[in-house]
Amino acid sequence: MTHFTATDEPKGPYRWVVLCGVWLIYFSFGLTVAALGPLVTPITDDLNMTFGEMGTVLGAWPLVYILAALPCGFLIDRIGPRRGLLIAALIMGLSGLLRSAADTHLTLFLAVAIFGLGGPLISIGAPKVIALLFQGKNRGLAMGIYITGPGLGGVIAASTTNSVLLPFFNENWRLVMCAYGLFTLFSGLMWLLLSQNAAGEIIKSAVSETSKDSIPKTFKRLATIPSVQLVLALSIGIFFINHGLNNWLPEIIRAHGLSAASAGYWASIPTAVSVLSALLIPRYATPEKRIIILALLIFSSCVATLLLQIAPGPVMLTGLVLQGIARGAMMTVALLLLVEIPNVGPKRAGTAGGLFFTAAEIGGVSGPVAIGLVHDATGGFSYALITLTVITLALLALLYPLKKALSKEIVGN
Repeated sequence: MTHFTATDEPKGPYRWVVLCGVWLIYFSFGLTVAALGPLVTPITDDLNMTFGEMGTVLGAWPLVYILAALPCGFLIDRIGPRRGLLIAALIMGLSGLLRSAADTHLTLFLAVAIFGLGGPLISIGAPKVIALLFQGKNRGLAMGIYITGPGLGGVIAASTTNSVLLPFFNENWRLVMCAYGLFTLFSGLMWLLLSQNAAGEIIKSAVSETSKDSIPKTFKRLATIPSVQLVLALSIGIFFINHGLNNWLPEIIRAHGLSAASAGYWASIPTAVSVLSALLIPRYATPEKRIIILALLIFSSCVATLLLQIAPGPVMLTGLVLQGIARGAMMTVALLLLVEIPNVGPKRAGTAGGLFFTAAEIGGVSGPVAIGLVHDATGGFSYALITLTVITLALLALLYPLKKALSKEIVGN
């Protein structure tokens, strides 16, 4: 089999066509993740579940995701991202269909948990596709584009599930879940069609040359690279901050005395800003500017955690905008750093991505939990926000040794 590298970047529109396919599957990911939230009440009423039981259902797929990310990263490098993303769409679509057929807490839990097997394949496979097909500013722009997919999918699910789909399907939540599952399967079909071109041949043939290595040996080799270790530490902190604020921001704002509706409007500001940030900032995060841009993004998040302690007004608005800027681009720039580490590169991007998201989701799970625990212990969000401020400062401190490690590894190669 012919092995392609990032230097085989296809000309013309083909790579952008492939990017559309990646975006559509990632959009389906966000759509399916956000679909359960608006349906909590009809589902719990129909299945005679408590909100506590529903909480375990909502948390089922992230737990599986953490366990599956490492082997999924290895699998992406072995079979190539074209087949990997198709499998992701099939698993996520199956999860949606099984949810529509669930009749107990256990069957719904298992249906949602299955989604955690497909999620890592798209999270890890997408950066590998970008690393193979794009270079320089276009690589950053492409990453910025596809990362808007899950966010927009979540917005669509949140805004249309109760207002459009439930009435259309005569208040039948099962048909709504079935529709989301079928759309995700459709995204997999579109991925096959959109990747049938010269760019698709590159990602189809991009399999690792180290297929004889065992999974533990492959991950151990990457995990011993100093710059990889530092990027993994960054990923934990970035997800801790982003997931923590994503989940608690409405309540943080409500604590200042606003109504739930008003707090929801304020909390939507970072989401809107993050879409623009994801589109604009990664494009300028070229290798020579990447550490500086990441430092500015982390500093923006640091300032935001301080300004969010101020009552709603111009100061808090500034904090929400800064948080949106950081949220939209921090993860993307960190991934760009990872896939361009000399001993990683596009061919090992899947395996490295597995390490990245396994580490990152530890922060993603612990962030919301930690903020809730600190709130309960102190009776407010001030100390929780201070905790986030300290974490941002620690992330800034990590950038200096990361820059030194990268410089040494580049010289060594």
